[in-house]
Amino acid sequence: MRQLSEDELRLVLSKLVKYIGDNSKLLIERHDETYCFRLHKERVYYCSERLMKASGNISNDNLISLGTCFGKFTKTKKFRLAMTALEYLAPYAKFKVWLKPSAEQSFLYGNHVLKSGLGRISENTNQYQGVVVYSMADLPLGFGVAAKSTLSCRNADPMAIVCFHEADIGEYLRNEDIL
Repeated sequence: MRQLSEDELRLVLSKLVKYIGDNSKLLIERHDETYCFRLHKERVYYCSERLMKASGNISNDNLISLGTCFGKFTKTKKFRLAMTALEYLAPYAKFKVWLKPSAEQSFLYGNHVLKSGLGRISENTNQYQGVVVYSMADLPLGFGVAAKSTLSCRNADPMAIVCFHEADIGEYLRNEDIL
């Protein structure tokens, strides 16, 4: 377990800024405790400094995880957000997409969101902006990237893709056989 290098931290924060904007500062500068990002086996963990110091007594070979996994670095050194980060991203999300009940299951199976399944979208959402996907009951389902801006969604064909799928809460079930 080690501290992130400058390049790694820049990649992580740029991905977080894509989804929550300037609110990414609020993840580290919390009122209750100081939190930090740590790298262990190509995975980025978000944990309190108190927990990080306590884990110093455990060797890296015996340490499985620490805090909440926010994502991992691919072999090409790109950062990919994990589904476990949704709990921390959802309250700070600037841009949101709500799905109709008929489109929720399709999204949870890993499909993109079509215009026909779009319930509503945040105002002033730009194309290729990171969005958090919600059900109409305000339950966070996952996150993705807006394929169209808010204005172009209004005039889009019902079968046009309006949000590209990135991750969803159904991944736990789909990836169960891998573990």
